[in-house]
Amino acid sequence: MLVKVFGAAVQGIDAIIVTIEVNQSRGCKFFLVGLPDSAVKESHERIMSALQINGFRFPTSQIIVNMAPAAIRKEGAAYDLPLAIGILSASGVVTNERLGTYVMMGELGLDGSLKPIKGALPIAIEARAEHFSGLIVPKENAQEAAIVNKLAVYGADNLKEVVDFLNGEETMLPTVVDTRANFKKQQASFDFDFSEVKGQENVKRALEVAAAGGHNLIMIGSPGSGKSMMAKRLPSILPPLSLNESLETTKIHSVAGKLVKGMSLLSTRPFRSPHHTISQVAMVGGGVVPQPGEISLAHHGVLFLDELPEFNRSVLEVLRQPLEDRQINISRAKYSVDYPASFMLVASMNPCPCGYYNHPTKSCVCSPGQVQKYLNKISGPLLDRIDIQIEIVPVPFEKMANREETEQSAVIRERVIKARKIQERRFEKVPNVFCNAQMSTRLLAKYAVLDAACLTLLKSAMQRLNLSARAYDRILKVSRTIADLEGVSEITTSHIAEAIGYRNLDRENWAG
Repeated sequence: MLVKVFGAAVQGIDAIIVTIEVNQSRGCKFFLVGLPDSAVKESHERIMSALQINGFRFPTSQIIVNMAPAAIRKEGAAYDLPLAIGILSASGVVTNERLGTYVMMGELGLDGSLKPIKGALPIAIEARAEHFSGLIVPKENAQEAAIVNKLAVYGADNLKEVVDFLNGEETMLPTVVDTRANFKKQQASFDFDFSEVKGQENVKRALEVAAAGGHNLIMIGSPGSGKSMMAKRLPSILPPLSLNESLETTKIHSVAGKLVKGMSLLSTRPFRSPHHTISQVAMVGGGVVPQPGEISLAHHGVLFLDELPEFNRSVLEVLRQPLEDRQINISRAKYSVDYPASFMLVASMNPCPCGYYNHPTKSCVCSPGQVQKYLNKISGPLLDRIDIQIEIVPVPFEKMANREETEQSAVIRERVIKARKIQERRFEKVPNVFCNAQMSTRLLAKYAVLDAACLTLLKSAMQRLNLSARAYDRILKVSRTIADLEGVSEITTSHIAEAIGYRNLDRENWAG
């Protein structure tokens, strides 16, 4: 008897429907074809144990299983459930009347229990696109998959529950998630707030400008000056995720298996802070079984690199192309996948090996050559993609002891949202440009026009401070964002002056 069961294979952050054909005939062998990997081949033993413990008999006849399309490699143990149901249906234990209307995926334990899988959300999206009426997944994945509307998602605890449901002997209720209500409820929930930061008003202003224009930022300061503390609070002032942005970000975390148990949609922008010992593959993605890297997990959020010079130089250099293209293509001998990587890069570093160069009270023991060598660990092309470079000095005791409440993140966020709305209107007809940081030279010439006074100030500053040529476009972009924060259409000298102040590392004599 020939039956068909439907599963799915995840490629990149999208899924492809896999048709599992099971044929039972005379003989005594078990064949599994269709480019399965080792984990799929090992399903035979798991299925045998699960069937036996749940009171089913594994067929003694010959079974041939084909997983189509055969050109796509099938990876992981998530195919256990559709394979088991296919075998039971070919044996006549499960009626095949409803099999064609469901996609099902799940890893089986030896006792028949269903264990959570990766990529339930993209599988649900593809199941709806292919007009299936329902999706059967482990109960832990039901909330995640149920955010896809017009698709009945059933969460099951074990194999027997699925068999009884398909035979009409048991009723499983579909999981219902009010996506928009849950999404809006959790959007304003943050663990950190800028009201907890004492002093550092100039740095908070720089972070506000960076958030308003989507600018990459680097903070240079001695140990304990508050670099990491303020970086962790940056997501609290970024504009809230749109529903489409949240869905795309959630898909990436679903594929990587990073979603918290029972979570549906990611409601806040991700904040990723990898350790400086991270490898290239972990940063950009890939591996034997392709997985999204840190830059993709930070999609629509923040990638924070603490102690930037301590990262391997080759790891930092692979960031250059994603920072420009906002996506990463992973090409290997056996596969090629694309992952989105539209993230905001925020980095921090000490000014020198000892950490106290330019410190107001402590003396630096490094020679000028050591300071320059330390800074040279970061390449010019990478710095060229960082719009704002801000120096941080430690907060004096008087400000730390001050109990007056400072400005809350919610207040700063309102200003950022207003500035972003101005940019949305500005770039609504420009494809793939959503904020000032993404402006090309042509767009700068159109939207960052300077009058004679601004040009004179900029020319004087570049000559007097020995600013590099690459600082010119960055200053224009940042000044455009500062003007947007004030809600004015024209860039003035005050905007240019503030933007110039955010180019510390471009000063030729900064390192002595």
